[in-house]
Amino acid sequence: MSACKTLSCFSLSSSSSFFKPTLLHPRQRLTLTRRCSTSALLEEPEPQSPSVQHLLTSPDGVSTLMKMDRKPLLPHEPHVRWFPYLDAYRCRNGCVLSSAEVVQALAPCISDDRRQRFGSVVRNRSYSVCLVVEGLCDFGNVSATFRSADALGVQSVHVVSCDANKRYKDNRHVSMGAEKWLDIELWNSTKECFKMLKSRGYRIATTHVGMDAVSIHDLDWSCPTAIVVGNENRGISDEALELSDLHCSIPMAGMVDSFNVSVAAGILMHHSVCDRISRMGRHGDLTVEECQILLAEFSLRHSKSSISIVEDYAMRKAATLT
Repeated sequence: MSACKTLSCFSLSSSSSFFKPTLLHPRQRLTLTRRCSTSALLEEPEPQSPSVQHLLTSPDGVSTLMKMDRKPLLPHEPHVRWFPYLDAYRCRNGCVLSSAEVVQALAPCISDDRRQRFGSVVRNRSYSVCLVVEGLCDFGNVSATFRSADALGVQSVHVVSCDANKRYKDNRHVSMGAEKWLDIELWNSTKECFKMLKSRGYRIATTHVGMDAVSIHDLDWSCPTAIVVGNENRGISDEALELSDLHCSIPMAGMVDSFNVSVAAGILMHHSVCDRISRMGRHGDLTVEECQILLAEFSLRHSKSSISIVEDYAMRKAATLT
């Protein structure tokens, strides 16, 4: 994007008129210094992804995450509709950039194909369905649920620790490597996780084979719902069953009465997305502003150089305001 009198962020879709460019205030319009070489526009290779076990247990796994500012975690404040981000990125020099400025700063370093892919993905993202994995011991299963969530447009995934000795409270928000396009929150207890989810307006649906279980085909998935899957051996904990709003089951016609946990999670998310499309015409339900913010978030996560580019932009912005 070249500098001009009226700079705008790139649209989320080159062919869609639904998303309008966000115009920047005159004092926010900066001449961009292209720090990206021509070869950089051809796409940097994806950074080597750490193991999911390292991702979920090591503080180092979250030390370099690139994120927009998040809304405070206040379980006592109910939300009618949950979206986790604020329209702000706080730089090291104290400068706060809007999502439009973040996108503007990084646009020259992201190829057209990648930007179009970001736009398509963001339009089909939703926080109205989220996944909770409770006490899984096999990190391969956790990784599989992450991949399914990303593929189906379920942006939010919650992981409840299977080991009381693992403390995640300082590292709730994790996303990197193959899972870097998701919002992953880590919890020490099921009670803590469910309390927060209910404050965000979710109903809690635990997967359970029992007399009171409702078929997933009989649920209205347009209602904000947190889908809970349990431990590979023990299943859903008694605590989760007691604290949940409803129990649901996947109808099965074979001799066995259960799926592999990652398969079950995939089926549940796929059905919820299909049901939402049949009822509302689409799964993705973010507003234009929310799409812009999530687009900035994806742009920040795009490559290791994204942060330094945005920080450089912030320094130049600060210089123009002094």
